Amino acid sequence: MSRKDYDILGIPESATDEEVTARYEELKKKYSEDRFLEGEAGNEAARMLNRIEVAYNEIMTERGERHTADDMGGSYAKVDAYIREGKINEAQAVLDEFNERPAEWHYLQSAVFYKKNWVNESKKQLEIAIQMDPDNAKYRTAYTKLKDKIAGDARRAANPDAQAQQNGAGAQQSQQPYPEEQQMGGGGLCEQCATCCACNLAFNCCMNACCGCR
Repeated sequence: MSRKDYDILGIPESATDEEVTARYEELKKKYSEDRFLEGEAGNEAARMLNRIEVAYNEIMTERGERHTADDMGGSYAKVDAYIREGKINEAQAVLDEFNERPAEWHYLQSAVFYKKNWVNESKKQLEIAIQMDPDNAKYRTAYTKLKDKIAGDARRAANPDAQAQQNGAGAQQSQQPYPEEQQMGGGGLCEQCATCCACNLAFNCCMNACCGCR
């Protein structure tokens, strides 16, 4: 779509969708009648009829894609807000409403699964996001952190005695200020990272911005 399409319809780019459609209908009616004129006038009307049809379709297609992107962006922001607030079921409900599921959808779905402590499912969703948008640094950083967490969990499960020595007495471990984040993150967080994780989206902070205390 270009400025030329608007020029063909004789309207500004600031016109509303309703104004674009009204102008298109007006011109379509005019040239549909004029194409039956004799000679070059009829031929020109037929050409104009084709041009306004193409221009209208180009404009409305571009606007439709823009509206869809805006709607998706607003819904993504809503999902992000729900995750930050710990409203995981609400976040999932919004994700379930999407018809199109691009890379960002899978990234957010991964964050929801991570919050549910469904680590393997979270990893699968991140892999899909990376396949769809391989150059996205945010997805790749989150994926690296998640793989490190899974590997660390596997090591701790294979050698629980060593983990018990590392953590100290169970009573001390239970005194961690953010037990939910500790459970999802694995081996415990420093106070700064735990505070960050308590108020931010799982991957945006817990996985991407952790200082490495785990």
